[in-house]
Amino acid sequence: MAGATDKERLRVRTGGRSVAVAAAALLTLGACSSGGSDEISLERGESGMLPAVEPPGPEGFDNVDVAGVKIDAPEDWEVQNEGGQLCLTPPGQSACAYGSIRLVPEQAENHPQSWPKKDDAFYDDDGWADDTSSCRSLNTAASGNIGVDKATLTSDNGQVFEHADGLKSHHSVWSVTCDNEDTFEVRMWFLPESDVLLYVWSVDAQYSSVYDEIAASMDSTEYRAGR
Repeated sequence: MAGATDKERLRVRTGGRSVAVAAAALLTLGACSSGGSDEISLERGESGMLPAVEPPGPEGFDNVDVAGVKIDAPEDWEVQNEGGQLCLTPPGQSACAYGSIRLVPEQAENHPQSWPKKDDAFYDDDGWADDTSSCRSLNTAASGNIGVDKATLTSDNGQVFEHADGLKSHHSVWSVTCDNEDTFEVRMWFLPESDVLLYVWSVDAQYSSVYDEIAASMDSTEYRAGR
């Protein structure tokens, strides 16, 4: 959707995390925005005023961040934080490959073709990757020598997803068919104005709801305040 901006509203997080994710994930694109605050909250300590302690993630998750963008990472997943991006990999898989989810601030700004912001690639059938030539199915991801036959955007054009900070990202899901007839799914959450990408390289179906929980936890308040 050309010219779309990040949507933000005040949101009170309540219990029932998984239920909240399912209920809040799919919304119609509204129109409201506000800036972040760079004020540091303080709380009273035994010896005076101290910086507020970052609250822990929900049970089974650890709070991690890159460049001021925070998400909740499953405790048993491998976390890599390097090169200005964060990668979470489920147990037993190669790092940042099948089943992994990546968080990349300033994705389009640092990409030679400004993917996926340029021409709203996040809503194109072929917008699932900057290089769409290689199959990423479980059986072929490691070899990298199987091509792609076709890709289809299976989510609705204009679909959005609300995050912990109240921003609504463009949320896209693709089904990709390989030359050997294997298939795989790619998921993307993208904030074009803030330029933050959350990306499942190749979905492991057993973690389908976990990806949504991770996405729902994303908070870019600190990152946006510094831009």
